[in-house]
Amino acid sequence: MSAPRNRKYLQSQARAAARRNAVQALYQWELNRQPIDQIIGEFQTERAEMEKADPAYFCEIMRGVVLHRDELAERLEPHLKRAFPQLDPVERAELLLAMFELLYRVDLPWRVVVNEAVELAKMFGAEQSYKFINGVLDTAARSIRAVEIGAA
Repeated sequence: MSAPRNRKYLQSQARAAARRNAVQALYQWELNRQPIDQIIGEFQTERAEMEKADPAYFCEIMRGVVLHRDELAERLEPHLKRAFPQLDPVERAELLLAMFELLYRVDLPWRVVVNEAVELAKMFGAEQSYKFINGVLDTAARSIRAVEIGAA
């Protein structure tokens, strides 16, 4: 691999690790509402998995999701068959993270956001939850990123 290509690959792996840790941290936050900086600190100092993660991206996700949580949940609601609070906490964490990326990280292609969320659902969710996550995010992305999807 060439140096720039290798650097891009390593960056994508570090961001994927940041997302994995963020889903777990957001799950923790959803359940007990500890101060977000406390959860970030715990993850950065006590989790071996964080060694592979992009720490700045992890912090951006965590702070961004918490700051915009109500808006993210509201934007997800039209794409759900049940109320957002009734979702499994793992699914809520995965969907909040992905919705944050769809809305606030327009530099990330929508397909990357959806694919990463599906992979997280396969890793952390119930057996078939990845199908639910994929369906919700596919319809959400089509409304949020309509111009990008239309150009694809």
